[in-house]
Amino acid sequence: MDVSTKQQRLAELAKQRPEISFTSLNQYLDSEWLREAYQRLRKGSAPGYDGQTVRDYGEELDANLQSLLERAKSGSYYAPPVKRVHIPKGTGKETRPIGMPVTEDKLLQRAIAMVLEPIYEQDFLDCSYGFRPGRSAHDALEAIWRQCNGLNIQWILDIDIRKFFDTLKHDHLREFLQHRVRDGVITKLVGKWLKAGVCEQGMVHYPEDGTPQGGCISPLLSNIYLHYVLDLWFANTVKPEIKGRAFMIRYADDVVMGFERREGAERVLGLLSERLEQYGLGLHPEKTRLISFARPKGMQGDNREAFDFLGFTHYWGKSRRGKWIIKRKTSRSRFNRSLKRIAEWCRLNRHEPVAEQHKALCRKLQGHFAYYGITGNGPWLEKYKEEVKKLWCKWLNRRSHVASMPWERFDCLLKHYRLPPAKVVHSIYVAKP
Repeated sequence: MDVSTKQQRLAELAKQRPEISFTSLNQYLDSEWLREAYQRLRKGSAPGYDGQTVRDYGEELDANLQSLLERAKSGSYYAPPVKRVHIPKGTGKETRPIGMPVTEDKLLQRAIAMVLEPIYEQDFLDCSYGFRPGRSAHDALEAIWRQCNGLNIQWILDIDIRKFFDTLKHDHLREFLQHRVRDGVITKLVGKWLKAGVCEQGMVHYPEDGTPQGGCISPLLSNIYLHYVLDLWFANTVKPEIKGRAFMIRYADDVVMGFERREGAERVLGLLSERLEQYGLGLHPEKTRLISFARPKGMQGDNREAFDFLGFTHYWGKSRRGKWIIKRKTSRSRFNRSLKRIAEWCRLNRHEPVAEQHKALCRKLQGHFAYYGITGNGPWLEKYKEEVKKLWCKWLNRRSHVASMPWERFDCLLKHYRLPPAKVVHSIYVAKP
């Protein structure tokens, strides 16, 4: 039986018996399973503190897999410390910690995630979109757009869980896992990863809470945690008790709730803080807010409030026919952050051949359009492309003090090195398969 067939069998068992807890999952872990996990690793991913890359590990793959399998099943596997770096978060001084496990740890985490994923996919609710097979950020964006229009939503609760990955409680996570997984090998490995130290600037410390972002198992563990803390609570407790229609969309720890009535929204906002505190979490006091999002009335409109979700600002605007519709545009913070990265790249690579710079910038623009190219965002795509042109011209002009690059000359250069057109990739008017 190949890996996909085994996963399908696990999914069928989990769907047929939603009340059972699996006790013998480690039987699926064999050399073939680990080999498939290795194939799914990104070969160019950053190494951990030991410096070993995924390709280095694969030079003696058979021996390495056999050793890893024996240690994992015997309980002698040791979870090494996770190398942690900090990357900028937004355009301010705040940073986001990212963990980089060693290659062997990545492989084993991927293998365990491949075991757990088919089981929990039968339990997760439709409101959850982050890091799930067959679901994407654009699916979450479309769900918000359609439900705001179809459910007569008047109020939006924009939720920010403060430092979720740093404050996640290990005891609660273990308790949640016990509902579905009681296999000793699996639970011990998860426990070891939770207790693994963090290597930062040459020093190792052992945080009591949280799970490092960057590990292969972290997205799944976060979904399990919030499935019990938030998703089930909203579906089984909140919606039946409030008046009016409501919805929730969650992408990892990014959450948006919509309500038809203000009293329901205010009640949930009050209960939400208490609910999260029970499980060691908290709301960001400045970023969590309740906004009026009713359809504007009249020609000018009396409601100009907006909210950001997954890099897009959602707001009411006029269609070409003069009707009020929900529009989405690139959020200002994401727009500025992306241009800042482009400017830094152009500065560092300004002495590279123009053809190589052109090829790299085309890839960057295509990647930007692939995500932000949604219906109604065309003007911001064009604006982004124009800003990239200006940045490229600026740093080409600084290649030397002798040869300058005025805009007229740069315009001639663009006729030979054309940048990709800004186009909508994700249309709300195209039928889904």
